[in-house]
Amino acid sequence: MELPLPISKRWSDHTPKLERYLSWTPCTAIAKSKQRLSGPGPGALLAGGAFAVSRLTWQWSTVAEVFSLNNLFVGLLFSLIACFYNPGDASKRRKIAHLGALCCGLGLCNQHTMVLFVVPTALWVLVQLHSDGGLSLRLLVTLGVCFITGLVPYVYLPISSSLNTARWSWGDQTDLSGFLTHLLRTEYGTFSLAKTESSVTVATMLKAQVDHWYSDYPFLFCLVFYPAFYNGYGKVSGLFTTMLCVYMLFFAWRANLDISKPLLLGVVERFWLQSDAIAVVLAGLVLGGPKGGLMKRLGSRRLWRTSGWVVTVGVLAHMAHSNYRTCDQSRNDVVENFGRQILASMPRKAIVLTRGDLPGNTLRYLHYCGGVRADVTLVDQEMMTYPWYVAKLRSHHPGVHFPGRWWDPVRSEEKGTFSLEHFLSNNTHRPVLACIGLTDGDPSWERSFTRWPLGVCDHLVPAHTHFHPEDWAHRTRNLYQWSQPHNSFHPGSWEHVANEEMWQARMKTAFFLYDLAEGMQGDGTARLYQLSYTLYKEIVEAYPVYPPNWDRNMALACERLLRSGPQGPGVAERLLSCGIKHFSLYLTKEPQEPQAPAIRSAIAQLLQERERLRQNLVQGP
Repeated sequence: MELPLPISKRWSDHTPKLERYLSWTPCTAIAKSKQRLSGPGPGALLAGGAFAVSRLTWQWSTVAEVFSLNNLFVGLLFSLIACFYNPGDASKRRKIAHLGALCCGLGLCNQHTMVLFVVPTALWVLVQLHSDGGLSLRLLVTLGVCFITGLVPYVYLPISSSLNTARWSWGDQTDLSGFLTHLLRTEYGTFSLAKTESSVTVATMLKAQVDHWYSDYPFLFCLVFYPAFYNGYGKVSGLFTTMLCVYMLFFAWRANLDISKPLLLGVVERFWLQSDAIAVVLAGLVLGGPKGGLMKRLGSRRLWRTSGWVVTVGVLAHMAHSNYRTCDQSRNDVVENFGRQILASMPRKAIVLTRGDLPGNTLRYLHYCGGVRADVTLVDQEMMTYPWYVAKLRSHHPGVHFPGRWWDPVRSEEKGTFSLEHFLSNNTHRPVLACIGLTDGDPSWERSFTRWPLGVCDHLVPAHTHFHPEDWAHRTRNLYQWSQPHNSFHPGSWEHVANEEMWQARMKTAFFLYDLAEGMQGDGTARLYQLSYTLYKEIVEAYPVYPPNWDRNMALACERLLRSGPQGPGVAERLLSCGIKHFSLYLTKEPQEPQAPAIRSAIAQLLQERERLRQNLVQGP
């Protein structure tokens, strides 16, 4: 789901200190680039400072990802463009062009989207050199050598892949085909955020970015005045404008994620940093250029300069104050605590089948980098569908038996592939857990295995294994010590996802017992309904605020227990009242529930039954 080149995924030793350095350095470069174009003043501080304290820059400066490093290369590129635009002589301009070619090559080693700035810049530089009469075949060759030199870090990929010492990596780059597959992100979708297409239109994506500018950069409204001062900064204005338009249009076209979902919007937002950087430079040119036409029209240079400093300081102070409340992560250990508690709850020597970014990345970091639970083995479900992954993993995990070259959830009967059932059958010597859930499309495991809920994970056990409901309920009752309040994080954050998973884990055993009773007949049914009701009652009474679906499930457990067998008058009335209460609470919390008419009908029926029961008690035998 990510656009940056996966070479960065190997840098598992990123530290917050490095990330903060990488985030502040491009801000300085952005300010310098504006200063070189139009001189010192409030515009330079506004361009660099606003980018530094913006929500997205701040947010991604605390995360070990490619975006801070990409900001660095973008800032350096802007600074070199400004130097190239105002050189001392032709010789200096050629030196700057060579440095720019090297910077472009290095930038492309980190993130694909850099190419949307590299191509317009390269063409612009070549045109300027040709206009000056300094473009020659020799210069083209030396510029090409500098650019290729910047790509040298890619040499690391085939070397690392051949040695196969990395316990976790992506792709097999030992041959040209594998290298190109990795370079072009074919397995993710080249120049896309996901392999599947989305119905989100270019207009919708562009509107979302403009809305982001409106909320995060309140001073960007000044860009409406940009055409009036377009010629004030010469040909470089056209370059910056072209870069911004190319990036916004191309990314809006290829960002194929449903941004109506907050988490996916968060994935898209981080790629806006690159266009944000150039937008603040353009805004700084309009607001702070001492030689711009705005000063002449106002007729008072001192008044405009003073006003510019006041506005700049005010805007930056406001942005820093408002963003600090949402971006301060100094006490945020939610995701780490999430991973540690999951690992601590696992049986010894378990094989853990991870699914998704949250459990996969969190557990891998703690396991590989932090040395937590060295006895367990992590296997990524999605990556197990690639032959290169299974081949490389075999050498690192000899205790895991792969019955084929790769797992194909759809065509498991083809030569070289295996099904999930085959995998589980070959690894019964160790506990196998799925976190979170199992990949869709391969129900083969249901023929000979079942799954028991173990917190956010599922324990996959042979179907003939005897299940003891009371023992399992006791084991999972207080599996985690989770203290985060429900619904206490932004819906687009990983903290929200982790918190929601931990809250839902509290009721998984109760739901499992209820579901187990639904598929059974006989005396054991009432026992399971009773245990499910007891577990639901414990968690509902323990927390004043909890997920809305707990109310619905609690009401269903009350209703099923009531129907499971004869109940005393007092117990029956209590169950009826419980069902009415929690069905009503659920509708209050979820007014858009599609099954609301059926739930209201159930409430009416329960009310009638309770009224009849009370009348019978009054009348007596």
